[in-house]
Amino acid sequence: MAKVRDILEVKGYAVYSVEPTVTVYHAIERMCEKNIGGLVIVENGKMVGIFTERDYARKLILKGKSSKDTLIRELMTENVVTVTPETTIEECMWLMSDKKFRHLPVVNEYDDLVGVISISDVVRNIINEQKSIIQHLEHYITGAQ
Repeated sequence: MAKVRDILEVKGYAVYSVEPTVTVYHAIERMCEKNIGGLVIVENGKMVGIFTERDYARKLILKGKSSKDTLIRELMTENVVTVTPETTIEECMWLMSDKKFRHLPVVNEYDDLVGVISISDVVRNIINEQKSIIQHLEHYITGAQ
């Protein structure tokens, strides 16, 4: 089965982040600008949390707060589950399904942030892997070279 590194090699290693002192409004602007559903929160070069559209909906809107007056640190998820480049896609699917989240920061053996994968990346990888298997089987069955 494929691993997280396979996704990152195709997708790239870009990580979009903000500091915990920015407003929610600023973070949402950044997410809109990059067309993404979550941002890693970084302070002094280290990941301290993650902020997603789900955090926005559940922790800001439903509590009647203002995005222009609320800092990300008030809403971010602090205990972030991470994976490594060697984590299998199957393990990522299980984590995402079990914990009910759509973004997984990727860290190396030194706990440095090296990427982020989303549920869309995982699904895309699985679809491409299945297409490849089907093509291989079709060639095998038909004897095509």
